[in-house]
Order: sequence, then structure tokens, then C-alpha cells
Amino acid sequence: MRLSCADEMLLLNGCPGVVGLAAVFSGELPDVAEVRARVAERWTGLERMNCVLDRARWAVPGPFDPAVHVVVARNKLDDLWAESVDRPLADGVPPWRLFVVPDAAHGGGFALALVAQHVLLDGRSLMTVMRSLMDGTAEVRGSARPAPLSRTGLRAAGRELRAMTARGQALPMESPGQTSPSVAVSALSAHTVRSARRQPAEGRGATLNELLVGAVAGALRAEYGPVRRWRRRDEPAYTAVPCDLRTRTDPSELGNALTVVRVPLPVDVDEPMARLRACQAALAGVPARAAVHDTVLFPAAEVARRTGPWVTRLLTNRGRHSCFAATATTAIKWPGGSSTFQGRALVRAVGLPPLHHPGTASFALAQAGDAVTLTVVCNLRPNDARRLADAVVTEFETWARYPQP
Repeated sequence: MRLSCADEMLLLNGCPGVVGLAAVFSGELPDVAEVRARVAERWTGLERMNCVLDRARWAVPGPFDPAVHVVVARNKLDDLWAESVDRPLADGVPPWRLFVVPDAAHGGGFALALVAQHVLLDGRSLMTVMRSLMDGTAEVRGSARPAPLSRTGLRAAGRELRAMTARGQALPMESPGQTSPSVAVSALSAHTVRSARRQPAEGRGATLNELLVGAVAGALRAEYGPVRRWRRRDEPAYTAVPCDLRTRTDPSELGNALTVVRVPLPVDVDEPMARLRACQAALAGVPARAAVHDTVLFPAAEVARRTGPWVTRLLTNRGRHSCFAATATTAIKWPGGSSTFQGRALVRAVGLPPLHHPGTASFALAQAGDAVTLTVVCNLRPNDARRLADAVVTEFETWARYPQP
């Protein structure tokens, strides 16, 4: 089975490509044999979970072995994330592992943590398969695919190509060759998030994605100063915003049904509420831009890459530079209502975004009920993930202190 264009671009982008999602539960640790039995019951029939990379193709040699794929973690969840982020999974078996984490912290008694190669599963897929392990059979509803293009589609495609190839700025590094991965996880209080989502007071309020992008812009300003001082150039710093391309008819499709849209970060805007408004304006155009990728650019890339592997390498080459996107930002929400695993209640979801090239940072905000958790993955200076995570939380707290509508 041939890799999709998105699969192949992730395979060839030169990054470790490890992603993860953990579900943190209250209560006592379940027996690993019980977890393996649930995984075998729910996941064995999912073709994607049985796929193995064979050169540049997917092969399905047989069902995965639960004894190999479901294991007990040696350390806490934060340690598991730090150990996993820059270590691709071994070849030869389906590239995913489910860890039973005895000491999850983050307000729970234990966690189930799924780690996978991004080439196998995107963030929505991680959420879908983890949700399928829960008690009961509640359906996971998907979001609609972006609106189809109008007759101005070719002009829109041209504008998007220019936007995709525009030069941006990388995060300022004193020694670009001396970077190291770091991971930080922070919980945001439910009151802080609710208050921040009511801003701006004169508008409709803010989505979690808008708040995250605005908070990242503020965090970069706090840590590195305005962009105009970074390289003495006029180019902005961009963030990569993943966009799900699944339709209402295939909300549970596994794999990589997504695209990435570049959005300029308003780091040079002085005031926090003004930065949030700027992010809302920039993100308003993302669904239509994602539709251009889905209906024009991706089909064209699929046709072009049949001529040879050099096409995919050309498409991924731009993304190898940290100036293409200084950061990546994604917000995910646990679908449906409350969830339990063998009667133990879900208390929090914790994401693990991928580690990108030196000079970049990735931010993931995961919501499960009222619990919102931030994970920051950096390929910068040691401990930059913690500094940036604290700065993002500070931005949320700043918005929460504004007068409420």
C-alpha cells in the first residue's frame, strides 16, 4: 500500500517524527494483562494499527502483538515524554507503543500513553484510537472538511503558494549548532481558561486555538523580544497550524488526513489583547486556505510525485529550515463527554507534539472536560521548553485578569 503524500512528506522531513497522547485517570493502576486484552479487542481490526513501513510503502504482515506493543513505563509521564520525543520507534513492527504509566502525576493515579511515529498517525488519529479504548461505545463525531473552493480557486491557490513560500524568521539562537530537545508540561486552571476565552470583551470570545497562538506570540516576545530585533529584517515569524481534512462522513479515518497552514505571529504587537485580536484575524482565513490545500495543492502534488521521489523531496525541503515555521501550534479536545477506563475516570489529556528542526518549538494544548494541559517541545537551549511554557501560562493569566464581558 503506497504512502499518501502527507505520509511521505512526514517520513522525509528529517525529524524524529514521534508524537503522543496520554489519558490520565483516577484510581488504581489496572493490570497490564487487562489493558492488553482491551487493546487487542479494540485495535486488532484497525488496519492502520497493523501497518509496518517497508521502504516507502505500508505493509500488513499480520496483527500486532499486544505483549510487544503494550508495556509498563519505567518512569513518570513527563519522563516518558522526554525519553520519547527524539527517539524514533524501532523498525520491523507497527510503529506505535501504548505505555501503562504507574505514576502519571498531573492529578491522576495512572495514565495510558500512546506514542507513535507521525507518519503512521496524526493527532486526530491518536485521539480516535485512544477514545476507542474507553468503556462503552460512544461515537466520536468529527468536524466538517473546509468549504469547497469557489471559481476563484486557481487565484486562491496562487495566493496560498506565495504564502507557503514566503520567507520568515527563525527563533534567535546564539549558537544554532548547539541545541538540545526539552519537554515541559503545564496545567492551566479551569478558571483561567474560561476567563481568557471570554476575551476580547467586545467580541465573540476566543477559541482555544486562537488563545494558544496568541499566547505563543506573547511568550516569544517575552523570551526573545520583538521580531524586528531578531535579525534586523522585516519578515515575520510564522507558526504552523495543523488543519484536519476529514469530512463528516469519515471522522474516524486513521492516518494523516491533515495539512499545515502558516500563520504570522504578531510578536511585534505590544499589547496582549491586541495580539489576541491579530491572531483571531489571521486564523479566520485558515479554513479556506486549508481547502485550497485539500482541493488543489494536494491533488496536484499527488499527480506530480508519480514522476519520481524528487518531487516529495522538493516539497519537504522548504520545511527543513527553521525560518519556514519558528513554531507549531495545535489545540485538541477530547471528544464526547466524560470517559472511563474499566470504571476509572479520565481526569486529563496530555499531548506530545513532534520535535522539529533546531531553532523551533512546538506547542500542544489538550482539553479534557475542564482540564486544559499545555505541552511544549523545544529544539533550542536546554530548559527552553519550561521557560516558554511558563510564559504561555502567564499570557493566559494576563487575559483572565482583563474585565469580563
